[in-house]
Amino acid sequence: MAGNLTAAPALSTPAEQILGHIKPEVPEGQDESQTRVRSNEELRNIYEIERTAREIRAGKRRRIALQFPDSMLRDAPWVVEALKSELKVQRRASVSQEPESPAGHLEKTTAQSGGASESGATANATTPSTPQDQIPVPTTSDALEERIYVLADTSYSSCCVDEIAAEHAEADVVVHYGRSCLSPTSRLPVIYVFTKHQLDEEAAVAAFEQTFSCDTARRVVLMADVTFQDHVPSLATAIRERGYTNLLSTRISRNPLGKIPNRLIIDQNGTDVTSDTDLHDYSVFHISSPPTALFLALSSRVKDLHIFPTHPHSSGSPASLTISSADTARRLLGRRYARLLSLATAGIIGILVNTLSVTNYLSTVDSIRRQIAAAGKKSYTVVVGKLNPAKLANFAEIDGWVVVGCWESSLVEDDAGFYQPVITPFELSIALAGDEARIWDGTWWGGIEAVKEAEAATSEHDANSRREKDLSRSEDASEQQQKQDGAQSWEQLDDDESEPPEFDLRTGKLVSRSRPMRTPVHNGSTSGGNNSAETSTQAGALSLRPKSDLATVNGVVSPGAEFLRSQRTWQGLGSDFDGSERSAVIEEGRSGVARGYTVGTTQERR
Repeated sequence: MAGNLTAAPALSTPAEQILGHIKPEVPEGQDESQTRVRSNEELRNIYEIERTAREIRAGKRRRIALQFPDSMLRDAPWVVEALKSELKVQRRASVSQEPESPAGHLEKTTAQSGGASESGATANATTPSTPQDQIPVPTTSDALEERIYVLADTSYSSCCVDEIAAEHAEADVVVHYGRSCLSPTSRLPVIYVFTKHQLDEEAAVAAFEQTFSCDTARRVVLMADVTFQDHVPSLATAIRERGYTNLLSTRISRNPLGKIPNRLIIDQNGTDVTSDTDLHDYSVFHISSPPTALFLALSSRVKDLHIFPTHPHSSGSPASLTISSADTARRLLGRRYARLLSLATAGIIGILVNTLSVTNYLSTVDSIRRQIAAAGKKSYTVVVGKLNPAKLANFAEIDGWVVVGCWESSLVEDDAGFYQPVITPFELSIALAGDEARIWDGTWWGGIEAVKEAEAATSEHDANSRREKDLSRSEDASEQQQKQDGAQSWEQLDDDESEPPEFDLRTGKLVSRSRPMRTPVHNGSTSGGNNSAETSTQAGALSLRPKSDLATVNGVVSPGAEFLRSQRTWQGLGSDFDGSERSAVIEEGRSGVARGYTVGTTQERR
């Protein structure tokens, strides 16, 4: 039959297809080093070999880690060799410019006197009359040679500096290639090489004129992706020559919390005017498509956003190439708001650590834990490396996730295929604010930098609520007396006993487990030592549920443990076997050494 297999199927992935299933983090065509074969001079310019070697030498770094995104890994061997060659050239140049040492003078004297020293020899070739231990031995160029390591697979997002992988190589510095989120690192110094790319500046200027043709006095901020930042000064000059007097440009600054993330707003004189600029009065003309996190952040802060794509296969007039972001941003923000509403009624929230390099990620995890606990919900902290739906699907008891990462990687696209909603810390603070306080004015942020501000606001709101409740409770002296006597009263019941029920705003259904950590756990003990399970007569003739009916950890109800006990259907290997089947008879197998086994009780050799 034609359908029969002629050979055994391949159960492993061929080496040339290992990276084929990985979606490139840089859109295809945006990395010019991969669009066609480049000369060595072009590659040196793209990867800024000379500047990188100069900074390595200036910092006296000896162990260098090179971090590449997936789209640039094919150029890694060439970059390593080019960087080694440039470091060697600069090392020789620095040695030739250093003042002559006494040992070098002694070497020249020995050579001139007929000694055995030759060109390039060290000070060991000396006259016998000079004591060997008194001669300074200079450091040779081989001893100063740098060691270079390639980080081929990053632990988390490629926009973040992978300090963990670099520390495995005991690196002194990380050279980060490609676009970056520029989040502050905690341990290692970083040399950023955004890589340089060609841009049709005439087409970009023409698109700018088509977009703002009716108003040359329009207030506009010109900015570009970090990989095209070197074109901004020349573009700004060309646009101002065409009569646009209110044009401001940008300069890279490592500050994700700026008005424009990682940018300073400058005027035509290069003066920083960031603090004096109200972005709601300005339009932004952006060179190259920004990442989604930057797109949402900008759309919520500026008057409008226009994008000039840099894909080399784009065609059409300049006006058709410019993309307006108004409708797209509105739809994306609406989807994000629907996502965070899913976590408003979630009982168990997973804290997904997506970075180990950003400076304050540990304090952020603690802050988020406190926010979730204050809302009466349970949290679990999980570290899984690079995110994918298969990894998170293993935690079926989690109702939703919040990502602790940089301001770009914290945003997970809606179409990523995750089974539960994945939101940012900023969105979580809105979800936990409550129905009355949940007011979203359209602002958005993806990083962990604003977590402490949200925590402070939540703590103040909770403190005010507690003060009001304490004031009302203090008016009833009898309740206070009953509390001192150890009697069970309404005062001792958890706050959610008197709170209104919660409903899912999307489905309208009642959610009974939205605050699992506010479920009261009673041990039935009183001041007199009575262990009965009865409550006080004031609270009503209620009997407490035995502890054995709920899964608890250290006396506190554990939603995760309860889920594992009651809702997990798979109990492990062998759980699906029919218990009624009779077991096979156990027989003695082979024994002995490899050259001759003994089968059973016989002496047969095999």
